[in-house]
Amino acid sequence: MTNISKTFPGVKALDDVSLRIKKGEVHALIGENGAGKSTLIKILAGIYKPDQGAKFLFEGKEAQIHKPIDATLKGISIIYQDLSLFSNLSIAENIYIGRDSNKKPWKKVNWGEMEAVAKKALKELDFEIDVHTPVEKLSIAQQQLIEIARALAFDSKLIVMDEPTSSLSSGEVEKLYKVINKLKQRGISIIFVSHKLKELFTVSDQFTVLRDGKYVGSYPAAELDEDKLITLMVGRQVQYEKNQQRIAGGQTLLELHQLSKDGNFKDISFELKAGEVLGITGLVGSGRTELAQAIFGMNKPDSGVMKLSGQPVRIKSSVDAVKHKIAYIPESRKTQGLILGQSIINNISLPILHQLRDRLGLIKRKKEIGLANHYVETLDVRPALPQRAAGDLSGGNQQKVVIGKWLSTKPQILIIDEPTNGIDIGAKTEIHKLLRQLAKEGMGIIVISSELPEVLAVSDRILVMRHGKIAGGLNIEEATQENIMNYALFGSQNAKTETNSPVSKGVIA
Repeated sequence: MTNISKTFPGVKALDDVSLRIKKGEVHALIGENGAGKSTLIKILAGIYKPDQGAKFLFEGKEAQIHKPIDATLKGISIIYQDLSLFSNLSIAENIYIGRDSNKKPWKKVNWGEMEAVAKKALKELDFEIDVHTPVEKLSIAQQQLIEIARALAFDSKLIVMDEPTSSLSSGEVEKLYKVINKLKQRGISIIFVSHKLKELFTVSDQFTVLRDGKYVGSYPAAELDEDKLITLMVGRQVQYEKNQQRIAGGQTLLELHQLSKDGNFKDISFELKAGEVLGITGLVGSGRTELAQAIFGMNKPDSGVMKLSGQPVRIKSSVDAVKHKIAYIPESRKTQGLILGQSIINNISLPILHQLRDRLGLIKRKKEIGLANHYVETLDVRPALPQRAAGDLSGGNQQKVVIGKWLSTKPQILIIDEPTNGIDIGAKTEIHKLLRQLAKEGMGIIVISSELPEVLAVSDRILVMRHGKIAGGLNIEEATQENIMNYALFGSQNAKTETNSPVSKGVIA
């Protein structure tokens, strides 16, 4: 791809970008959120049309990609972060769908051929499963394999993987690495998009860096390290720094006493003070998210007591939680945090529409726009176009809009689940600084995260969950990745962490 530019109203997303992929290579496409990665992928996929002058060569021949089916027929497959599977259909149907797109509309489905194609593709991935199983019964990792199998069924020569590990456990990530190596051996090329630098260096042969919509350069993996890569991405050095001093906090905002929910969590007790950031971490399935949703009224506990400012309360719904000055930012910004087709303005004002109505019940539009402008400016949402659809923004900027949406409710307690999932290190440090600043202003904050460096960077205290219970608590002065992992894996700070455990990767998902 050469001379690739793309202009949207009010912003130039790509400016003369080039991308060159070799056969059988894993090529990392990296850059900050808003650098243009997603736009470039959508042009490659035929979703967006580039500005005039763009040129495509595929297998040495000039190619025309005007719509998604053009890319598919060329042998280009895209596996998006939010998997594009039909959950109510079977594995075989999902793998086969689209193969008959050029045939007559009245042609009958060849069920035998469908089953054979699906079995062959799954066999190449060493994935043994009944192809008649509905996709909704599969784990995220298994669904990802179905996406890859579908690409193989279409004889894809180039597969784009967009944030493929964002919802996978460490063991599932290792399995994905093996699949990628197998694809490489078959001569299939892979464009790998991720913000997790360690995994990029694990799988990638070549890196292409974008910054502010421009091409910075392409580099062999052997010529780079993490520090140099970050500098190329953001134009400056950025590092996680552990929070060095615990803030004791002010008055107690939230108290939980033996809160339990059958199958989710049991006997959870802790306090959250004003001006304090409480980190909660643990393995996937440890009950972290279910606990957060219980506090926010989405997952009613079976027993236990919850107090706000010393007074017992029963939070029956999310509306009830907002009335009690609690805000919850969910892990999935795209499915739970935003209405992607709506503007930034409409998303930010959504929780407080009742406050923006006049006496006739109509929305005060100027006030609504002013509110959105305030958070776009305060949180540095890019591009600063409040009327733009949230779905058109990069992941980091979408996350800023979700944060702005819930800050508009003026909460005393903010719960944020995986605050920087799928966003670049520059945006991560911005969000970390924002959370520390909000705490400094008196807000009580609960941060749920699988990334140990993140938990250490933002927290004053850390709770580690294991099998639905709190295995241990640590003040920031004594917290390390090793003792957090010991609590998460073994339930004890003194257990010996194995050298090949996920702590070496800085994640405990």
